[in-house]
Amino acid sequence: MTHSDDIVIRPAFIFAFLKALPLTLLALTFLLLAWWLSPYFILFSLVVCIAAWYRLLYIRSYQYLITAEYIRFTRGIFFKRVDQLEMFRIKDYIITQSFILQILKLMDLTLKSTDPENSVIQLPGIPESTITDTIRDRVQQARHNNSIYELN
Repeated sequence: MTHSDDIVIRPAFIFAFLKALPLTLLALTFLLLAWWLSPYFILFSLVVCIAAWYRLLYIRSYQYLITAEYIRFTRGIFFKRVDQLEMFRIKDYIITQSFILQILKLMDLTLKSTDPENSVIQLPGIPESTITDTIRDRVQQARHNNSIYELN
């Protein structure tokens, strides 16, 4: 159940497409080889095309639910995996943007936490936004609600 202040983030379609593009180009190469050399290369092209489609769908299956108390990461097509990280455990935020991501107005967000299972969480290819400010405010509120104080 989600509340009105919950945020759901998914990687952008163009990001998933760019990640699957090398496999798509390889499938096209096999198609050209089938035309020039042997029709059996069509089978290789079909297999690589299916792998590219699966990669695209897998990346698009990532879902990040950001609530006031936790962040839930869901991924997978045939086998789902759901991880949950309490907000008060988040320590650091890192935003990286390659040149391509800057052009497409996307970013990769990395969250570092004290959780031993999920010490580094990556949110790749999400739309550029002020999500880190929102997460920071929610982390501070969760620490205050749970009376957790950081000692350096």
